[in-house]
Amino acid sequence: MRALKMLFTLLAIGSPLTMSAHAASRARVSLDAMLQPYLARYGLPALAAAVVKNGKIVASGAVGLRRAGGNERVTIDDRFHIGSDTKAMTALLAAMLVESGKLRWNTTVAEAFPELAGGMNADVKGVTLEQLLSHTSGIPSDNDAHDKLLWESFAQQKKNLDELRYWLVKQLVAQPLQSKPGEKFAYANMGYILAGAILEKASGKTWEELVATRIFDPLGLKSAGFGPQSSLGRIDAPLGHIPLPEGPKPMLAGPNGDNPEIMGPAGTVHLSILDLAKWASWNAGEGKRGPALVSKETLSKLHTKVVDMPPKPDAAPGTPSFGGYGFGWVTVQLPFAHEPFLFHGGSNEMNVAYLLLQPKLDLAIAMTTNIGGTKADDALKELSKELYARFGER
Repeated sequence: MRALKMLFTLLAIGSPLTMSAHAASRARVSLDAMLQPYLARYGLPALAAAVVKNGKIVASGAVGLRRAGGNERVTIDDRFHIGSDTKAMTALLAAMLVESGKLRWNTTVAEAFPELAGGMNADVKGVTLEQLLSHTSGIPSDNDAHDKLLWESFAQQKKNLDELRYWLVKQLVAQPLQSKPGEKFAYANMGYILAGAILEKASGKTWEELVATRIFDPLGLKSAGFGPQSSLGRIDAPLGHIPLPEGPKPMLAGPNGDNPEIMGPAGTVHLSILDLAKWASWNAGEGKRGPALVSKETLSKLHTKVVDMPPKPDAAPGTPSFGGYGFGWVTVQLPFAHEPFLFHGGSNEMNVAYLLLQPKLDLAIAMTTNIGGTKADDALKELSKELYARFGER
């Protein structure tokens, strides 16, 4: 009877854990009122954002529609696509395999795939894992030859994704570089796909398995997955939209709802704004908080500039346009803050996502919208200034 009475008492007043969660929710500032005007101003179907300080989400919000012209409103737990923000996850996986001794930062493409060396371009043989992850490999930015390989990959039947990437590697390593390895910066999605294939070869697992079991699970990113953020046949997440003169075109889950799956290491992850904030905060903490996926020194290496990027004012939305590139992160000084940021953007041309981190202040800002294009990019730039003015250096 005494145990039963205690149970009813706990149910009535709430356990300490429940009370703590409720208190945290009440303490969190809602950003909905701040976000709402951006929808009409920039033509966004939906918008979500979160701010994290010292490992705690202090503000969050999600407004708008899952599908333009529809009536399904977004929620704070809805999944958004983060595009090239995925690259930092690929770099972290590489760091894990380096720390475990399965790879070295200077492992070359020829060492990773010795059986393919005979058909490799001579310069490609010496490209290192570190150069692939810092976009200094000499592999050119996306071009027609790369697009051709991606389309041809669809014709490869009865292959798992690691086998598809291996097929692509065999074709890619025969192509010439645009510059000598380590000489110049060129933002190359194909370089990250090649890096992902190296991780697969070294581990014996697909890149998706590695990300899910070694990043999503330890960090508790329960909403995280790959490909279109909505399920096939359902509007259970914000659809990506293509900006057209006549208005946003919603893209249902399916073969055209995201980048080709083979591009995973370069950008196919989706997750909720709260889980994206959790990922951003783990990085902003630079080893202050668990889980200890890599050493503090290694995490610092991932965040450290390797190469200066030539300014590119016309860079595509979600693509870094200036600053210094490290390993899936850009170091950049922005005019509205004294401290520099770690930054990355992502877009599959149907969604745009931004991450802004200041490890010195243990601060992270995450923003996502479910439409591509320059207006979406402009919206997140403006929103970053407004969020930082309210929650930044104070």
